[in-house]
Amino acid sequence: MAAAWPHLPVPSPPESFALPLAEISPPESDIRYAYRASLIGGAREFTLTDDGLAWKVGPKSGVWPYRAIAAIRLSYRPVSMQSRRFRADIQKDSFETLSVLSTTWQTVALMSPQDESYRRFIVGLHQRLREAGADVALAGGLRPTIYKLGIAVIAALAIAMTALLARAVATGEWSGALFLLGFAALFAWQIGGFIRRNQPRSYTLDDLPKELLP
Repeated sequence: MAAAWPHLPVPSPPESFALPLAEISPPESDIRYAYRASLIGGAREFTLTDDGLAWKVGPKSGVWPYRAIAAIRLSYRPVSMQSRRFRADIQKDSFETLSVLSTTWQTVALMSPQDESYRRFIVGLHQRLREAGADVALAGGLRPTIYKLGIAVIAALAIAMTALLARAVATGEWSGALFLLGFAALFAWQIGGFIRRNQPRSYTLDDLPKELLP
């Protein structure tokens, strides 16, 4: 019979191999968000920390205490490559501004949405502001002057298209009339959503506008 090998304890790895959990992943209280505004340059990074809003844009970085944040404007900003694109403009009391987009550039032809992480960051930021007792002006949509100008331009285009449609019907240009009707329907669907979402409004830290979040 072969002799049994004595039981030897398995040595534990040296303590130097054990990394603190905080060095592996950020604390649960910290919410991070990053996106690429263009293919040139690095990602723009934002972190909600206990000390404030930490940010890094290119070679610049800093931390804004939550009570130093003076204003936030949420808006809906679709582009040709991404119809679901939202934006938050965060302004400090010194009038410095940080812009946060809900999409990120992946390749020359691909702009990807980051709906869940963007929403989590924006909601978390408002919660931090409320907890800090910050006095912040909260606005949604476009600025009133820009919004009114956009409405005026749309009204002028609508009048022009109505005149063209009436002329096409009067002259029997049915193909042209159908084209104008199709174009008007597409225009109303795209621009109508933009105008509806971006109607100027104010909101509170406890009631964020759903139309301006993904």
